[in-house]
Amino acid sequence: MTSSQKKQTWEDAVQWLKAQPDQQGLVKDAFFDDPLIDAAQRYKDSTEWAAIRELLPKQIGRVLDVGAGRGIASYALANDGWEVTALEPDTSSVVGSGAIRQLFEQSDMSVEIAETWGESLPFADNSFDLLHCRQVLHHARDLEQLCCELARVLKPGGLMIATREHVISRLDDLEVFLESHPLHKLYGGEHAYLLSRYKDAIKSAGFELKKVFNPYESDINLYPITMKDVKSSIAGKLHVSSLLIPDLLLSFYGNTIDTPGRLYSFVARKPV
Repeated sequence: MTSSQKKQTWEDAVQWLKAQPDQQGLVKDAFFDDPLIDAAQRYKDSTEWAAIRELLPKQIGRVLDVGAGRGIASYALANDGWEVTALEPDTSSVVGSGAIRQLFEQSDMSVEIAETWGESLPFADNSFDLLHCRQVLHHARDLEQLCCELARVLKPGGLMIATREHVISRLDDLEVFLESHPLHKLYGGEHAYLLSRYKDAIKSAGFELKKVFNPYESDINLYPITMKDVKSSIAGKLHVSSLLIPDLLLSFYGNTIDTPGRLYSFVARKPV
């Protein structure tokens, strides 16, 4: 990475990616495409969001969308009736709070926006019924402090869902992951942790860790492909019906892979 590349912002990196003819599939899969409202609607209709919705509390309330980015998850949550506060320190109109404002103005929905980092949240204790964190924990400047702040602002009995977090098996794997990441070389903002580090940070903050999804246990981690796609692929190789491929097989396989940067998701609850 050159010194000039290090100075690029996240917005610069995404703009560069969007300008690459051979990266348009990735742009769309990451919901960086325009118009933003179409990308947000596609996310709301995605298999990833469908799997997340199954985990959400039935009782609608106040949600903090941590690291909201362009606001695609905030949009999906608001469409479901949640009272959304979007936490996003980047003020960009492409990938930050400016984009969120434009999205909600265009969709005629309301949202509160806090332009700050999660390690020091400007909210009172026990403020939210739900915390939603999409690709957030691995960007933490202080993972343990972030988890403590999230626990502080969540109401007792409330749920935290942290999805699509990059995991490594060994500390030496971090460099391998960063070298392979398409944008890290431009802006230097990516990271990954050991699975045990995530678990310990969540539990030490006072959460009860209810579920950990490995890379093949949920459409949340697999998107843009699905568990159904994986089962069909396996079934084709075995010359059997995909109906004969159990979820347990995918779960077992997900626990065996050690690709640097693979995705995990976490569901935790704050004790009453």
